[in-house]
Amino acid sequence: MIARSFTWWHAAGLFLIANLISALPAGYAGDSVFYNSFARPALAPPDWAFAPAWLMLNITSLIALHRIANGPHGQGRTGFIASEALGWALFASFTTLYFLLQSPMLGAINTALGLVAALVSLGFASRLDRTAAILILLRAAWLLLATYVSVWVAANNADPLFAG
Repeated sequence: MIARSFTWWHAAGLFLIANLISALPAGYAGDSVFYNSFARPALAPPDWAFAPAWLMLNITSLIALHRIANGPHGQGRTGFIASEALGWALFASFTTLYFLLQSPMLGAINTALGLVAALVSLGFASRLDRTAAILILLRAAWLLLATYVSVWVAANNADPLFAG
């Protein structure tokens, strides 16, 4: 029998801590005025779509983490857990970089790094647990779109942080 090392309360704690850190700079609704002040590509999601999308992606990512953390200790498990830790740190820090510092450039860098972390997690998960890989694929797909949008916004708008 495999000992459960990552319980539901670990997942709930990670979810709460990351989302509280994320909410501090801009509040739970973010700063839609700041986001909407930029020229955006046609594929950019509306501001209201981010909260429900990230709620779903947080939950699916935690399910994937739970499955792999509590599954067989296969090759790549540590790499998966490390890439997920990086992904959660990037998620938690995004609103500070984008909204508090008002930097689309730093937001784009954060988002692109989040995509890389998700792709690394996906690579590890695909060798460890097919269901977990599918759950991580959802986040990677969203971050692919988000990276395109954030890089486009950073390239086509002035960055208030670096404008001075």
